[in-house]
Amino acid sequence: MKIFKINIRKSVLAMVAGTMITTGCAYEVAEIVRPDINKTEDPVAVLKIDTLPPSVPIEHVGGLHTEADFTRIKTKLAAGDERITAGWNKLTANSHAQATYTANPVVKLVRGGGSREEPDPDNYSRAMNDVAAAYQLALRWKISGDDAYAQAAVNILNAWASTCERISGDTNTALAGGIYGYQFAVAAELLRDYPGWNIEEFEAYKKWMKDVFYSLNMAFLTSHWGTCDSHYWANWDLVNLASVMAIGILTDNRSIYNYAVDYLQNGNGNGNWYKAINHVFDGENDGLAQIQESGRDQGHTVMVIGILGHIAQLAWNQGDDFYGLDDNRYLKASEYVAKYNVANLEVPFHEYTRKWAANCAQTEVHTQISSVGKGANRPIWAGPYYHYTKIKGKQAIYTGLGVESVHPEGGGGDYGPNSGGFDQLGFGTLMYTLD
Repeated sequence: MKIFKINIRKSVLAMVAGTMITTGCAYEVAEIVRPDINKTEDPVAVLKIDTLPPSVPIEHVGGLHTEADFTRIKTKLAAGDERITAGWNKLTANSHAQATYTANPVVKLVRGGGSREEPDPDNYSRAMNDVAAAYQLALRWKISGDDAYAQAAVNILNAWASTCERISGDTNTALAGGIYGYQFAVAAELLRDYPGWNIEEFEAYKKWMKDVFYSLNMAFLTSHWGTCDSHYWANWDLVNLASVMAIGILTDNRSIYNYAVDYLQNGNGNGNWYKAINHVFDGENDGLAQIQESGRDQGHTVMVIGILGHIAQLAWNQGDDFYGLDDNRYLKASEYVAKYNVANLEVPFHEYTRKWAANCAQTEVHTQISSVGKGANRPIWAGPYYHYTKIKGKQAIYTGLGVESVHPEGGGGDYGPNSGGFDQLGFGTLMYTLD
């Protein structure tokens, strides 16, 4: 039985040498104060999902996917289930999911190259392709039982951990640290129980994740590169929070995991759940919620739905219900984005003012939803759809249309060669379909 922790902690979080520690903890039941969900200004900071003491062990159930998931999938494949079979065939057809895949690690991972900060050119496509392969190979191993896929995945991860020393570039290093950080951690967590992964290599890999990715995640989240907290769009914070959360799980460090849980509810940046989903509608538009990037473009807006889904699923498997946070706020956001991008229907828009630059000295006002990139095709819908409709018993009409629009969902390599096709891990048809 899944037990959820709701609003029972008071703590002071401090950062010492790049590692989160919890001090001065006292645990008590506290009154839940509901924020005004229709405010776009800074919402009332209320912690509604509790953080546990650092001594409480992390649940190693597979990160995004559990053994129960794999048992269900194998049973359905054996029974010839059409949707699961379609998802499996999509995975096995991907060039990244082949046991012959060879890693291409680099000593210096560059995103934001050709810049004043880093004259060398970008090479982050190496990371995005290799980590997509590691994840896909791990799935093939878990489902088929063929160790050749696990070994191929481990070879990729070991190659990166033994080669890559740092991430370089301009401000975009934060995107590399976040996107590839969470993906490298998720892939490794899936392979934790593979007996062929040497314990010394696994420990070295975990250290690499903390030294190269977690350190960068925290540098960005705590400084926003010297700008005001609202300068960076929601996706920047969210990918780094996904990385912090996944690395906390991988490295058995609840204090790291707790940082992400706390920031998602109380953080000053746009990765705060109430700022990323910055307005909830009522009245005739009840059931819809606007994304902070909705007035910017739809490619990034759709990306935010995908990253929120990964965060919610990682947390769900630790017993934390971000899916249900604030009366299923994420569901309302998913419905809003799918209604506009998939169903091609009009949606309401609540005026949004973005404050940015140092000391929030500049502002821009969005008065209407952006049509730029409308209809962005990404494999993000199956996760929220099946969770809300099959686990929570909610309606998700437009999200369901999203599921059908990309059926069966693929992953990195199925949506073009550019970074957007690799921002999310995908394969939701295979991994999340429930009866």
